[in-house]
Amino acid sequence: MRKILKSVLILVAALSAGSIRATPPSGFLGTTLALGRFGNIDVKVRAFLPESARPGKHKEDDDAFWSSIQRTRGDSDLYVQNNVWAPGGTTGWHSHPGNSLIMVTSGAVTAYEADDPSCTPRVYTVGMGFVDAGGDHVHVLRNEGSVEARTVAVQMVPAGATRRIDAAAPFTCGF
Repeated sequence: MRKILKSVLILVAALSAGSIRATPPSGFLGTTLALGRFGNIDVKVRAFLPESARPGKHKEDDDAFWSSIQRTRGDSDLYVQNNVWAPGGTTGWHSHPGNSLIMVTSGAVTAYEADDPSCTPRVYTVGMGFVDAGGDHVHVLRNEGSVEARTVAVQMVPAGATRRIDAAAPFTCGF
């Protein structure tokens, strides 16, 4: 009886997985500008910012310091990506195995997060930057404007890993 139940559960899981469809990109083109391989990284920076760089702050203030930590174990691939969206374009829902720093260079992009039950849009315009944490962070970037949108992204992923992982649209966003 257990064997039959186990077989039925495996069949149901396989059929369910087959019915979940990734959302493909549309009106979107990503181009790799540069790719470099790095070994282990262990960088810790804590820089003092002079008072002139932080008006109203004093040397003793904790926020007069800037800190950055990047640590990896094993080789990593670093990508510099140029991304272009036509009006109405979308990346489709996806994630990345590593983090991304994204800078908007033209137009505006709207970000949606799969784990946001209210599907709240976050709009980023020229000169703004934002972080994609990577890992299981599923998201979509869309051009909801009437002009072309562009970003440059710097992404670090484990060496040889697939840079983009397609995902199904969440039930929380109705588009």
